[in-house]
Amino acid sequence: MVAEVHPHRPTISFELMPPRRPEVAPRFWETAEQLVAAGPDFVSVTYGAGGGDRATSRDVLARLLRGTPVLPVAHLTCVGASREDVSEVIDEFLEAGVRSFLALRGDPPRDEPDWAPPEDGVRSSVDLVRLLRQVDERRCAADASAALRSAAHPLAVAVATFPDGNPGAGTTREQEVHRLLEKQEAGASFAITQFFYRADSYTGFVDAARAAGVTIPILAGILPTTEARRLRRVEELTGVAAPSGLLRDLDRLTGPDGSVDAEAQHAHGVEYSAALAREVLDAGAPGLHVYTFNKHRPALDLLARTGLTGRAAA
Repeated sequence: MVAEVHPHRPTISFELMPPRRPEVAPRFWETAEQLVAAGPDFVSVTYGAGGGDRATSRDVLARLLRGTPVLPVAHLTCVGASREDVSEVIDEFLEAGVRSFLALRGDPPRDEPDWAPPEDGVRSSVDLVRLLRQVDERRCAADASAALRSAAHPLAVAVATFPDGNPGAGTTREQEVHRLLEKQEAGASFAITQFFYRADSYTGFVDAARAAGVTIPILAGILPTTEARRLRRVEELTGVAAPSGLLRDLDRLTGPDGSVDAEAQHAHGVEYSAALAREVLDAGAPGLHVYTFNKHRPALDLLARTGLTGRAAA
């Protein structure tokens, strides 16, 4: 669940992606340490489609559990995996001490247009939420110590939601509201939105979700808009397009030789993202979930500019 460490301020959380190669691990842990030092309510750790970085994700979660005060949240995807395989992964994470998960369907293979989930697979994030609850209940029924741990640290299951619809799944806002209601009924504890660039994307979605009966907290996902190149790349990956005016403004920030002025882009992007964050917080968002792309400076500068930390990143 979202920790109530600072009850008088919005919650703060970060997304981290486990290092895919050993040589980048030191830089990853430097970023992780900087983010943990900011005192987030939780840090989510991604888990690649098909479980390609399953062991690395588990190791990162275990190290965060052992060596930091931060609550780690394990991403878990189910696309293309059997129910037995997903249950095994859940068991591994629970055995490692993980009590919080972000349940995701995951992306189907891009190079298989006729792909369909296996008959014995977990077919949706709604099914995955139910399975997480079922595996934990089974463990508690079979082991008194597991039941005690569950009583002391109840299982928390977060879910993703898409305030403007999900381009990858071809859904509308209305369909996403309905899906979120289904996830809540399956046992979701809270939701995290995909990033967005307009405050009314978030506020309009929350209003629609509340009207439909969604009561769980909905955290606002924020992407620091400090690099035009990255914004174009995430559009390719997610289908969520950055405003043309923002991209144009970032592209104009060049040095005397015509090359990108990274510091100017950073300052402009932090201000843009901070204004967006302040607007959704003023509208009642319970917290911010920052998509870091394993870079601590944009994330920490965004929070500092929003007034949620006492310092900017070094």
